[in-house]
Amino acid sequence: MIQHFSTLYAGHVLEGEAIGFDGTPHDDRRFDNDRLALSFDIAKDLSITMEALGYDILWMAEHHFQREGYETIPNLMMLSVWLSQFTQRLKFGCGFNILPMWHPIRLAEDFAMADILTQGRLIFGVGRGYHTREVETFGAPMRDADANRELFEEQFEIVMKAFNEESFSHQGKHYTLPPEVPYRGYELNDITLVPRPANRPVETWQPMVSGSERGLDFMAKHGIKGIMLGTAQEYIGDWMHRFQAANARHGRELKLGENLALGLWCYIDSSAEKAKQTLRPVFEEHVKFAAPLGMLRYNEEQMKATGPAGVATHIAAGSNFDDVIQNRAWFAGTPQETVNYLQELQDKYPGLEHILIGFPMGLSKAQFKDQLTCFAEEVMPAFKTANVSA
Repeated sequence: MIQHFSTLYAGHVLEGEAIGFDGTPHDDRRFDNDRLALSFDIAKDLSITMEALGYDILWMAEHHFQREGYETIPNLMMLSVWLSQFTQRLKFGCGFNILPMWHPIRLAEDFAMADILTQGRLIFGVGRGYHTREVETFGAPMRDADANRELFEEQFEIVMKAFNEESFSHQGKHYTLPPEVPYRGYELNDITLVPRPANRPVETWQPMVSGSERGLDFMAKHGIKGIMLGTAQEYIGDWMHRFQAANARHGRELKLGENLALGLWCYIDSSAEKAKQTLRPVFEEHVKFAAPLGMLRYNEEQMKATGPAGVATHIAAGSNFDDVIQNRAWFAGTPQETVNYLQELQDKYPGLEHILIGFPMGLSKAQFKDQLTCFAEEVMPAFKTANVSA
């Protein structure tokens, strides 16, 4: 049953900006340093609000160089340690640490230290990246999808060794760890992560983007949990069944929807029409940002054209707001309609426990805090009460 409610804040600072197709062109935006750092205070305010309202996890996204103000959080572990000082219970999700932009041992060290300093309130998440400006600037492949995945998979193997083994070594295509060098009078042949995470095994999440068999098999092999966000309903069911089947092949029997989180770009109002009226320019801003990066996948026509990560690269169908409302890649409705939709999902996917509410680019902090409050007061009790009764 659905029982965990969380939020994604990717770090946008578009407060007061002209958004939508008639607003400022995304590549024309240039914010000063104070504005770009505003995401930290927004995250703090959201954390305090979410804890008071009973939410479980604030997911945040790692990104770099985004002077346009869309995703402005470069280090999730540092920010999470700071946010933990203002909360007691709320967890912080790395959604996601982009492995190709890290040395895997440095990422393992930073996460382990943050896990200890937050007293176990940090959740590990990994991704492959989708911005060439970010990934290629850090010296890793992005345009070559096979090379990107190959590097990612080797890096993940190293991180897991570092987390789980008291000492380890690794020899692969990209890394030889430790190097074969003398150290204090002996030949170095293994190393130890200092410190290791407080909570092991480390719960790990990854975004489900293209639903490829290779990707699903990799997740199942390592017991990685998956997050879907802004995914049309026709793909949700397919991916859930194939995720379940992939885990079964690796000896892990899951209920349909288990170990998965479903994210919604949504807006709640007194009527569906009012909600759609608010959401339309916000969706248009999302299209301005996402379509040139190959991130829209709202119908079969778009799925025919694939980019580096195996997702659609064309803008045409994905820019149709009515279509994405119809196929529930985005959702607009009243509180009761939202409850009804989540109950439909719960009935279809009895193992689904996690619902994630996205903070879409273009909504103000005040608007989104109102949404968090409305959702917590008028939607969440339908599931929290049911869980207590069960």
